[in-house]
Amino acid sequence: MFTGIVEGTGEIVARERTDDGLRLRIGADDLTEGLSHGQSVSVSGACLTVERYDEGEWFEVFLAAETVAKTYLGELTVGETVNLERAMPADGRFDGHVVQGHVDAVATVTGVERVGEDWTFAFELPEGYDRYVVEKGSIALDGISLTVAAMAGREVSVAIIPTTYELTTLSEKEPGDPVHLEVDVLAKYVERLLEERFASE
Repeated sequence: MFTGIVEGTGEIVARERTDDGLRLRIGADDLTEGLSHGQSVSVSGACLTVERYDEGEWFEVFLAAETVAKTYLGELTVGETVNLERAMPADGRFDGHVVQGHVDAVATVTGVERVGEDWTFAFELPEGYDRYVVEKGSIALDGISLTVAAMAGREVSVAIIPTTYELTTLSEKEPGDPVHLEVDVLAKYVERLLEERFASE
């Protein structure tokens, strides 16, 4: 499990296409300290498993065909950056919200505006996912735990403070760019419970 509090960014330093998917090598310096084989890492919101690593330098993850199809990670090239968060330890602080690292879909940046020292970003959600999002609720975009400031149809706006802007890949995003979307899992559970309740009546 993750919290959506991004620890930093990593750089794609190598990629290898295979018959079964794609292998990425990610340079991450300090974020590789303490890594182990089989550990989970959120890579721009997608939960991936560490296969190999060189502590203090890089780690490798494998993207199965389904992950390649459902995310934009397969489109990344050497030199591009990704958000990174190691899995939350059992005794860790819970500063964001429950983020599973299960990407629901790919949303699109529709607007970027500087507002004083902060930023406002707007995103268009894929059809059908707006029902899981509410104003002042939580949403994960590229693995970042964010609070929905406003909604208009399928467009969601969030306020970004300077620290988040500088620490994550949001500083590189422009209108038209993709972002991984993970809606609040609690909304999915509520929907499922209501469906079962009404189906039994």
